[in-house]
Amino acid sequence: MKELVEVIAKALVDNPDSVSVVEKEDDKETVLELTVDPSDMGKVIGKQGRIAKAIRCVVKAAASREDKKAVLEIQ
Repeated sequence: MKELVEVIAKALVDNPDSVSVVEKEDDKETVLELTVDPSDMGKVIGKQGRIAKAIRCVVKAAASREDKKAVLEIQ
């Protein structure tokens, strides 16, 4: 799932080199922390958070295929 978030985020931003995703796994869920350049934050979040919601939806769908729970945090 880490690679999935990286590919999506790098396609959206102007500075793809500054995109990083850290994956932390617990017993119950996986937490993905997406970090982008501050100037690209608006492009990842989108108007009224629509792009962020869409990325989270894709992550949840990918996690459900593996019978896991995933949470995306954008920093």
